[in-house]
Amino acid sequence: MTRRTTPNSQYPLSRQTSRDLRGRAGQSAMALVALAGVAAAGLLAGGCAPSLGSVAPGLPGAIAGDSAPGHAQAAPSSRRQQHRAVKIAMLLPLAGMGQTAIIAKSMKQAGELALFDIDNPAIQLVVKDAGQTPQASAAAAQQAVSEGAEIIVGPVFANAVAAAAVPARQARVPIIAFSNDRNVAGNGVYLMSYLPDAEVERIVSYAVARGKRRFAALVPQDGYGREVDRAFRAAVQKSGGEIVAIESYEPGANAMLEPAQRIFETIKETSSLGSPIDALFLPGGQDALSSLAPMIAYAGIDTRQVQLLGTGAWDFPNVGRDDVLVGGWYPSPDPDGFKAFSERFAQTFGQAPPRIASLAYDAVALAIQAGGGRRDNEDVHGALVAAAAFKGVDGPVRLESSGLNKRSLAVLEVQKFGVAVIDAADGSGPKPGAAPAGGPPTDGARGDGSAAALRQPHEGVATPRPVF
Repeated sequence: MTRRTTPNSQYPLSRQTSRDLRGRAGQSAMALVALAGVAAAGLLAGGCAPSLGSVAPGLPGAIAGDSAPGHAQAAPSSRRQQHRAVKIAMLLPLAGMGQTAIIAKSMKQAGELALFDIDNPAIQLVVKDAGQTPQASAAAAQQAVSEGAEIIVGPVFANAVAAAAVPARQARVPIIAFSNDRNVAGNGVYLMSYLPDAEVERIVSYAVARGKRRFAALVPQDGYGREVDRAFRAAVQKSGGEIVAIESYEPGANAMLEPAQRIFETIKETSSLGSPIDALFLPGGQDALSSLAPMIAYAGIDTRQVQLLGTGAWDFPNVGRDDVLVGGWYPSPDPDGFKAFSERFAQTFGQAPPRIASLAYDAVALAIQAGGGRRDNEDVHGALVAAAAFKGVDGPVRLESSGLNKRSLAVLEVQKFGVAVIDAADGSGPKPGAAPAGGPPTDGARGDGSAAALRQPHEGVATPRPVF
């Protein structure tokens, strides 16, 4: 029997422990279904766990035919004797009492939940503290490699990923990292996060399809802003649009004021000349929007005429509490997947997860698929970039040999309470009950904003979007 070791502990996690934890989660889920009815039951059954029909086929003790909601299943295979135990290392900045450590703990729990759900006894997950410095991250990676890890999941920050990649590459051990800085991708480092290019292209192309052609933008002056600025210019050009004005700002309400005023003056001037700006792109996150929204309202910008556009950095609780943002569009995974995952996570661990936790769950699940479902002589790098897309909590994702990824993103519209999907990830249009783009929400779209309410604000590693 393969032993699974919990982080910061000398006690192994047996398969019985795994079943006990999954049993408690299942009992909680059944209680929730009894309260919420058939619709909730369907939600819990779908979108929670990845589709892992090829995970660890035929492994002794692997789940076969388990129909419990949210549990991955292992398909039978004739390659039964060609598999062996696989060790996966997870590197996270766990030390300390700050917000980063709190987020890292939730990511660790999400990874453990993936291990429990898949229940492959040939997989061993070892979690190591990556510390707060690149040197600590490199040391943790070196230790993981020396202990026989075949795949590393994490770290989080770009400089930590770059440091961990040195010993990992020497040992040909792939890394599935959480940074979305494309500069650290490649040569064995694969990014699981949401990439600015894909998000910006999705929202710009959707806006152009809805008749928006002339754009203005207010972009933060930081690493994320530089990535988004580049992606925005490329996306507008590709879509056949035009950038009329673009300004950047330093953090802080006072620093934002002058650049914002210049943009607002340009919007008013072009409108009076009969060549109005159709859309204003605001890729900043919660802190930036809380300052910009009152400025937009004070300037008298009519957001029914000038469509507000964002990125996934808008994906935070109560984004619609600023009335001026209601009706704004931004790209995101379909929120139903994270909603179901969040409910199961809370039932298991007693608290809602940060938004980035779904990436941790998916990264471990993908590592199990790649490591546990391959032949002994099959290269794990090749298994990670297999042609079939991996279906995780946030929908399909495919890792590429470049280290980047391909994702399908929905377009969400901010509502006063929550959000509505106005264009599904497959481009098929709004979900039933969602408001038409730019129109008022229907009763079905309003609800209580569950998808957004379950997302907690995080700092430092807050959202999967900003470059870190």
